[in-house]
Amino acid sequence: MTKVIGVRFREAGKVYYFDPGELDIKREEHVIVETARGVEYGTVVLGVSEVPDEKIVAPLKPVVRVATPEDDTKENNNREKETRAFGICKEKIDTRNLPMKLINVEYTFDNSKIIFYYFSDNRVDFRELVKDLAAVFHTRIEMRQVGVRDEAKLRGGIGICGRQICCNSYMGDFSPVSIKMAKEQNLSLNALKISGVCGRLMCCLKNEEETYEELNKNLPYVGENVTVIDGNKPGKVHSVDVLRQLVKVIIEISDDEKELVTYKPEELKFKKSRSRKNELTEEEKQALKDLES
Repeated sequence: MTKVIGVRFREAGKVYYFDPGELDIKREEHVIVETARGVEYGTVVLGVSEVPDEKIVAPLKPVVRVATPEDDTKENNNREKETRAFGICKEKIDTRNLPMKLINVEYTFDNSKIIFYYFSDNRVDFRELVKDLAAVFHTRIEMRQVGVRDEAKLRGGIGICGRQICCNSYMGDFSPVSIKMAKEQNLSLNALKISGVCGRLMCCLKNEEETYEELNKNLPYVGENVTVIDGNKPGKVHSVDVLRQLVKVIIEISDDEKELVTYKPEELKFKKSRSRKNELTEEEKQALKDLES
């Protein structure tokens, strides 16, 4: 086990571990640390704790110091300079008519580098743009291309749930999301209903995946032939209520009469396999292939 603190450099950013040394550092305090891209100002999201050695990326760098009021002021000034730099860079992009969309700007704490995040469908020759920016800011310029999910994380937004999008509010890293997760949760496979502001599958599909997988183990799939234990009556599954663990079954009373009856899964005989449940039809694959992320 190794003693560490967890630090974030942006809201909902990735958590990095640092060696607190003999410093008594508490959660929500600000610290100055040295990173691969220079000296940075970060927020402590994990107080002094012990984590397994295999979770540490060696070498573990020490905390330079707990942030002082002067450091806080400098960080606030950097945020203001980022706003100005964004406007200047956007103007330069428009002047040169480059096929790129500026997303965000970051100053390193020591102002040794400015990072410009942009989105583009293709590669962009921004060498002249970098020269223009270097002539204005007189520091190192880095251009970093990001994808649509990263764009949403950096810019933020409101999801269809009415809340701030997950990736911008609390998610440190993106998790793989698939169409099968939506189908497992009996959601409408309408692309407009299961895609986020980035145009890809909503990250929150991952949140309840394990719960639905566990609950679905006890249920037949829609359309499956089942047998009602009481009376050994055959039937066909009409629908399932996963959370209430109830199954609606179509029972054939006579040649021209059918009845819809609700049962608990333990009152039915069926194959307890979910493999066919998650298979996608060709139409579903075609309609949703662009949403896979």
